Amino acid sequence: MSQTDSVSVFAEGTFEEFKNCTEGQKPLSEDVERRRKIFVMILTSITGLGHGQEKEIEGFFNLIYAHLFSLFSPSSQEAKQHTDTLLKVISSAPSEQTTIKYRILSNLFNALPRNSSLRLSVYNTILQIAVADDSINALHLSRSDVEKWTNEWDISPEDKSAFLEGIVDAYAKSNQLTQSYDYSLIYLRSLPSPSEAARDTSIKVIASALRIPSIFDFDALFKIDAVVANKDHELFSLLQVFLNNGLSEFKSWEASHAGVLEKYDLGRAQLERKIRLLTLASLGFKNIGTNLPYAKIAEAIQVDASEVEKWVIDMASSGATSIVLEGRVE
Repeated sequence: MSQTDSVSVFAEGTFEEFKNCTEGQKPLSEDVERRRKIFVMILTSITGLGHGQEKEIEGFFNLIYAHLFSLFSPSSQEAKQHTDTLLKVISSAPSEQTTIKYRILSNLFNALPRNSSLRLSVYNTILQIAVADDSINALHLSRSDVEKWTNEWDISPEDKSAFLEGIVDAYAKSNQLTQSYDYSLIYLRSLPSPSEAARDTSIKVIASALRIPSIFDFDALFKIDAVVANKDHELFSLLQVFLNNGLSEFKSWEASHAGVLEKYDLGRAQLERKIRLLTLASLGFKNIGTNLPYAKIAEAIQVDASEVEKWVIDMASSGATSIVLEGRVE
């Protein structure tokens, strides 16, 4: 039977015709081993998604899933082997079939018990397709879903960490650095601390927090044991400057840590912009309800008074915080 025949034959409900039992044999409904052999024979004949309508393709694979998990326990080695076979077939389909690939993989994910370790393999395949097709936003992935799944799945701590790292990398490859950073915090928390992996990852996460223009909230980092364990690291002291100090302290830190910015691919101009915005936000909070002269702002962020309004607008659009200025230059 050809690949193109597979969808039309099985979608029309002729699966039982294919499994005709011979004279003298146990009824097929009572012969699990024979049904398994027939299923494996059918599974190995599937080499692609076929060329039927998407509804037919989806129905065919739903039928395959139903037989797979009625014949093999989802926790069995056989189920893992057959699921891996299906994942290879589905993921290797042409990019023109990405929409139906997402649909049938989502159906497979949902067909599995919530605690099944096979859900990990299925979602890793979905991630790979999303990165290759530059369509990761189509997944509508949320941190709450990811945390729920990793708590439900019967997987090792190492597999959990590897899955989270895969999400971090997927968003990074899609140039969605803020989302990648958000998941890197979850990934870092999943690593055993102290450990070399946690130590190295925490430094990368600190560098990302400083490097990414849209990251201004550093409090979450100080709540992670692996980050605090690196309190003697040069980047940790820089992080403290951004959390508690201003531009003058940043310049002092830079003067005493020659080459560190270049080592971690941190741009000086970008860091100065970020700490000016943080200083401006802090100044606004300290002066809520009072007039805040432009001259005072200019002194704090070390710019000309004529540039203050530009910086206020930049801060308001940056996400650092909002500030209301009253009064004019005095």
